[in-house]
Amino acid sequence: MIDDHPQRYALVNELHARPFPSLEVPCHAVYVAVKQPVDAHNRDREDDRAHLLALLDRHGAAHPPEGATHHAARIGRHDLKWESHTEFVAYSAFGRGVSDRAFGLVETEVFPSDWLVRAPGRRVAAILIRIQPLPDDLERVKADLEDWFVPESLACSWVLDQTAIIAGDFQIDPAGQMRFAIFVRPDTGARRVGRIVQRLCEIETYRAMSMLGLGRARELNARLNALDPQLSDLVAAMSDTERNSEDTLHELLAIAADLEAQAARHAFRFGATGAYEALVNQRVQVLREPRFNGRQTFAEFMMRRYDPAMRTVKSAERRLEQMAARAERAGELLRTRVDVERSAQNQKLLESMDRRADLALRLQHTVEGLSVVAISYYAVNLAVYLLAPLADRMHWQKPALVAALVPVVMLAVWLMVRRIRKSMH
Repeated sequence: MIDDHPQRYALVNELHARPFPSLEVPCHAVYVAVKQPVDAHNRDREDDRAHLLALLDRHGAAHPPEGATHHAARIGRHDLKWESHTEFVAYSAFGRGVSDRAFGLVETEVFPSDWLVRAPGRRVAAILIRIQPLPDDLERVKADLEDWFVPESLACSWVLDQTAIIAGDFQIDPAGQMRFAIFVRPDTGARRVGRIVQRLCEIETYRAMSMLGLGRARELNARLNALDPQLSDLVAAMSDTERNSEDTLHELLAIAADLEAQAARHAFRFGATGAYEALVNQRVQVLREPRFNGRQTFAEFMMRRYDPAMRTVKSAERRLEQMAARAERAGELLRTRVDVERSAQNQKLLESMDRRADLALRLQHTVEGLSVVAISYYAVNLAVYLLAPLADRMHWQKPALVAALVPVVMLAVWLMVRRIRKSMH
């Protein structure tokens, strides 16, 4: 048989690795997500595993295999589901029945406080969900929602073809929990109930993770507010011919370097924010929400309260990109101006060098002429001493001998100097 790719089975199993819980109504769900404050995607995952094992060992539950990113176990009266994500770790506990007092602290004790304190990170989401049958009288549902939640921020809607009503106010109670209620029709399957619960947990977790970018965006906007006037002033100064272009270029490069540093610092957080935002919107859409009792739906709540935060993040990201592009364009123009000025300086320098070379050549010709005279003078004297005996025999006077030798010697020296110059060229 043909060989399979080494990762074929692992990739297929990944599709089925995180099944929805199967929940019988009435029941409750407790959820907590933990994230390290800094560089969570590069965290030591062995710390997450050790924290999970500490909880499992309290109940004598089985350990997950090495390298596992998800695990399910029974701890006491609850079914535990553990998931390790890129930036956070999520714990979900599902228990049968609901307490007489809605959203009581007894249900959250599945995660002991001393165990939570030792978590390798900070709590980024904590959710308590109450799941109970939908009564025939919907007025009872309205009354419960008014008692349990803040009316001003309450979101409530039918979901999944009106098989259930979900409600939540996205407020954190004194115990640090965000509360949701689900009223389920009697004929709704356990798997569908599990899907609704998991969708609510995912919506809140991904909302919290995406809004981490809002703090970064505000911090970035404060820095950009300081850099923007400096960049504008430098761009305006480019038209000032009296200002030194190289000094302006150095200042502009410093601002461009600062903008690049900001982009590198915030790139991962802004990218993650966009990914989490897409997950939030997708999870809300799959709920298929008709309105209940005239209340705002989860989609409307997100549009009014959540989308403005995401637009702020995107605006800061675009502003950073635009300022970096402005700095780059200004730097290119300024570098061109500096290059032109340097070219003009180089041209003047070359012209000065040409003039100096011309003067040197003229001086060389003058020196050559003087050297011919000087060499001829000494050569004539040597020749007079050499030919003096012969001139006496021929009865030539010394002035006549000198007069006869000067043209011949000077011509010979001139030809010799010229030949030497040609050989050097």
